[in-house]
Amino acid sequence: MFLRSDDNEARRVEKLTRISDVLVERIDRLEESRGSAWSMFQAAVALEQEVQARTRDLEKALADLSDRNRELAVARAFAEEANRSKTRFLRAASHDLLQPLSAAKLFLSALQDTAQDELQTELSQRLAGAFESVEELMHAVLDISRLDSQRIEFQRKPVHLGEMFQRLAVEYLPMAQAKGLRLRFIPTMAVVESDPTFLRRIAQNLISNAIKYTDQGGVLVGARKRGESVWLEVFDTGIGIAAHDRARIFNEFHRISRDGGAPGMGLGLSIVRRACAKLGHPIAMDSEPGRGTVFRVSLPLVTPESRVIVPAALQSGPCLRGRVALVVENDAAMRRALQLLLRDRLGMVARVTGGTAEALAEMGDDPPDVVIADYNLDNGDTGLQAIAALRRAVGQPVPAIIITARRDPEIGRAGLEMGALVLEKPLRPDELQAALQHMLA
Repeated sequence: MFLRSDDNEARRVEKLTRISDVLVERIDRLEESRGSAWSMFQAAVALEQEVQARTRDLEKALADLSDRNRELAVARAFAEEANRSKTRFLRAASHDLLQPLSAAKLFLSALQDTAQDELQTELSQRLAGAFESVEELMHAVLDISRLDSQRIEFQRKPVHLGEMFQRLAVEYLPMAQAKGLRLRFIPTMAVVESDPTFLRRIAQNLISNAIKYTDQGGVLVGARKRGESVWLEVFDTGIGIAAHDRARIFNEFHRISRDGGAPGMGLGLSIVRRACAKLGHPIAMDSEPGRGTVFRVSLPLVTPESRVIVPAALQSGPCLRGRVALVVENDAAMRRALQLLLRDRLGMVARVTGGTAEALAEMGDDPPDVVIADYNLDNGDTGLQAIAALRRAVGQPVPAIIITARRDPEIGRAGLEMGALVLEKPLRPDELQAALQHMLA
């Protein structure tokens, strides 16, 4: 009886013990779970604080970056305005300097036509060379300034290489003949895509450079088709370029050294490189010292012309004697210099005026054979307006030449549109003579 009671008590104790163990185990798990959740909570709080700190740092960095961007934008605006101011100053200064320089060159030409002794002849030649150097340097500085401008805009359009060759022949034949060189342009029908003004400037520098560094033989200019491109090529039989000079000839003020050195400042090929880079025209060069050089510029082909362009017969141009030239020039010294050149050297009848209104009054009912007008006249008047007014008055497209000290592509394009030849100051007498012969043919 008592044994049975003890067994029951033992089982009850055992059962209670198991229940207690289970409860303790559950409590332990609950504590562990609660501890893990607390740890997670603490980690989340710490992470949120870290994110907030990083967010504040990022916001501060963005604010600093925004301030720096504003400062850079202001600095860039100042730099661009300074560059534009420099370009405007150079343009204005070049006009004011080229105007008297052009008149001086024409007066010097008139002086050279008079009887001189040996010393006077030498002095005249040296003065002419000095004027040429000043002119070349001023034009080169202006070209480099424009090409370095970030706001330069090109007017890409079809360019007839044959017609461009005609104009270049008029311009550079006297220079080649003065050195006893042959200058030949191969007729071409090619039409390429480029900016007409800057492409002509590229060709001018290559041809001028070829003539300067050639003492015997001549210079050949042509165009060669290669697939969808046309290579403008300028060959010369000059001194050539040594291997160690080929990587440097496109640098500013680098000139190939030789006895008697070619005139110039070493800026022509630098202008060619800049213009070709801006226009996307690849340039190549081959040379052999002592035998000559060829420069090639690759131009995108547009379409072949339907007619052959034949260079004008410049050496046997028409006689200018007795032909009437109406000059529209607001500068008194330049008017007088042109009058002496046209009258005394070319034998033309020179009627000189200072502006559009005076030119219309001077012309009356007797239209001239050619109009020579300066671009910059007084009171906002321009040579383009003068030529247009004179043509309207006579009802016919009188041949016209615009002379300008401003190297502005817009002037060249406007002259091209109205069929007027644009010549830049300082004006060379031989260049004007060849232009007049070409226009009055």
